[in-house]
Amino acid sequence: MTSHSALITTLDGAVNFRDLGGMPLTGGGQTRPGVFYRSEALNTLTPEGEAALAASPIGVIVDFRMDTERAGAPDVLPETRPFKVVNLSVMQGGLAGAAQAAFAAADHTGAGAPDPAAMQQLMSNVLAAIPTLGEMYVQMLDGGAPAFAEVAGLVAASTDETPSAVLIHCTAGKDRTGVSAALILDAVGVERDAIVIDYASSAQHLAGPWSDGMLEMVRRLGAPATPALVQLITGTPPEAITQALAWVDAHFGGSAQYLQSGGLSDAQLAALRARLAA
Repeated sequence: MTSHSALITTLDGAVNFRDLGGMPLTGGGQTRPGVFYRSEALNTLTPEGEAALAASPIGVIVDFRMDTERAGAPDVLPETRPFKVVNLSVMQGGLAGAAQAAFAAADHTGAGAPDPAAMQQLMSNVLAAIPTLGEMYVQMLDGGAPAFAEVAGLVAASTDETPSAVLIHCTAGKDRTGVSAALILDAVGVERDAIVIDYASSAQHLAGPWSDGMLEMVRRLGAPATPALVQLITGTPPEAITQALAWVDAHFGGSAQYLQSGGLSDAQLAALRARLAA
């Protein structure tokens, strides 16, 4: 690691941030720290968090949020050095995307605030057909391979010479981020049990003020906090990511092949494994 980059395990102001290094590989060894990170949105970073980010190996930030979400909660990034920001959507305009957009828009106040009646109708539509998280992830995967492959390529291209480690995030850092992380970790040979544990840990990280705030947004829309809706917004049940990986196995033969179906080349896959699993 270069002298101007310091490994970090926390980012002040972010509750669901972590380095995906140190995870056990099926062939022995562990993933390399300082290469691949995940988080919720970076809109609440403190000045200390900004300083830590600026001093870290992170140079590429992948934002899976939709434009509506980004507009409502823009990332707070250090101005002391440049970051490459890559905006990728993996929602395909589906129900899950509509739900996320509704929650994000609900936090707007004043000018540009959404029409209450329209928001109420949108929320009613969402509540009427809430998918399980596993179903939502399969929707995401079915058509999302090019975006997920692009992320894998960015990780593969990172180096120790310059701050180019990759941080992926969405709004909560649990669904779009969780699926992306699981695919890349699985493709480089991280043990499945460890992938599931990492995914499931987001619910604990988000518990408290973050989850309470999101559920309060839903209440402001007049929607009942049903168990299904609470899980959609704040939950990370192990069976959800297990269902997603099982779908990838059944349709592509594994996460590496899935990413290759989205455009990841043999050389990039080899580079990804050398970079993250070495």
